[in-house]
Amino acid sequence: MGTSVGFDLDMTLADTRTGIAAVYDALSSRLGVPIDSQAIVARLGPPLEHELANWLPAEAILDAAELYREIYPEVGVPAHTAMAGAHEAIESVRAGGGRVIVVTGKNLRDARSTVRRLGLDVDEVAGSVFGAAKGSALTRFGARAYVGDHVADIEAARAGGAVSVTVATGPYTVGQLRDHGADVALSDLTEFGTWFAAWRSREEVR
Repeated sequence: MGTSVGFDLDMTLADTRTGIAAVYDALSSRLGVPIDSQAIVARLGPPLEHELANWLPAEAILDAAELYREIYPEVGVPAHTAMAGAHEAIESVRAGGGRVIVVTGKNLRDARSTVRRLGLDVDEVAGSVFGAAKGSALTRFGARAYVGDHVADIEAARAGGAVSVTVATGPYTVGQLRDHGADVALSDLTEFGTWFAAWRSREEVR
């Protein structure tokens, strides 16, 4: 039996910091509003509109988000790179007969573009969902585990009835992820294959 797995995108499968920082810098220039892009990429995870609320008045957020998404394909996506171990993690799931879904807060267009650019071999992409709202996509897909770098990804796994696997490649350390209730906390995705093989073996004998 294959064991299907869900993955977050930003700072889990994809290092999007350089691209996102460049988009925010361009947005700052276009709007004439100071935005600290380096502070933003140090805490990636929450939806775009939530982050923009730190820099803009409420009435300006929707237009700024639209402009950000207009800039993103040409400025952000080309700068994205795969996280260490990303391709190998996906392959380990596939080698075990499982399927892979990406479930991310990034909008679907840019999520799919990022997946294509990085050559990530996934079956499905679900976008524009954060925290527990990711649960329905995980449940529908049948994901038995969900891998992410943010404490909100622990909530996502819980909501989807999946094992919460976390990687300390985002804003949280291994210890902090454990303290927030992650079932598994890895340093990065290079450790995923070994964990997955052992976990899948245990799952199959149940």
